[in-house]
Amino acid sequence: MADAALANTSVVIQYRDSLSKAVVKNVVVLAIGLSINYINVSLMYTFCKHQIFYTNPRYILFFHLVVNDMIQMSVSVILFVISYTLHKISVSVCAPLILIAITTTENTPLNLACMAAECYVSVCLPLHHARICTVRRTLLLIALIWTASLISTLPDLFVTLDTEPIEFFSSRIFCLRETAFPNPMLIQKRDITYIVYLVLVWLVIFFLYFKILFTAQTANKDTKKARKTIALHGVQVLLCMTMYGVALVKMALHRWFPKNYSDLLFACYIVVQMLPRSISPIIYGVRDKCFRKYLKHCLSCKSIPQ
Repeated sequence: MADAALANTSVVIQYRDSLSKAVVKNVVVLAIGLSINYINVSLMYTFCKHQIFYTNPRYILFFHLVVNDMIQMSVSVILFVISYTLHKISVSVCAPLILIAITTTENTPLNLACMAAECYVSVCLPLHHARICTVRRTLLLIALIWTASLISTLPDLFVTLDTEPIEFFSSRIFCLRETAFPNPMLIQKRDITYIVYLVLVWLVIFFLYFKILFTAQTANKDTKKARKTIALHGVQVLLCMTMYGVALVKMALHRWFPKNYSDLLFACYIVVQMLPRSISPIIYGVRDKCFRKYLKHCLSCKSIPQ
């Protein structure tokens, strides 16, 4: 979430990096962020260019995941760079950025759970797949994902509007979720939300994985691929969920490695915030034969018969 996205920024207050180190860190973050977004733009272009993907719920969910990850990555990088350049910004600017980062981050595990469910229906209920997984239901599912995430994040804004004086929103702060939405009650709400997300999403992933594992009597090629896909979804969810334990990790790092605290937080930022966003292109941009075929032709600027 935004906390994870800004895991490295909170250290700037107490442990200011040298100019050379700050430049290196920002260049690395920008390079990784731009590279991932470039790949995601290529995936989005491939999807939009070929109507064959428009009627497939699997690719619609994937397209939504890519767009969501692009928004999240862009906001995350912006916040990271701001922490080293401007240091403090107006609450009225910080709060919307934090809300976008939180919402898109919470969308990711829900989207992955939906993709795993579609994979399960495709393999274990192939005769019912066309009836269950329709385009209309897929779009409704995406709307429900956003609704669930907004229900989780918007109370932060409403509580802050109700409890903080109007002058607070024109003040300048170091942009973190805790500073933009300082009410202690919101921290408890955040922890409860994290636990619920962690339990529900992992239950869905494990249930669907083992259903696929035991439903098919013969391990045919499609079943094996489905198992691997859901396993990769599980790894991606695990990486996304590591942000839920960032606060504890930060405390442990500060206690055990105080001299290298800034560098370790930067490493956490890369692993927790950026690495999960690089897995989606691997799952569908590389492993999926159909999408890979069209992606190659788009990248090589060649046309392909529909």
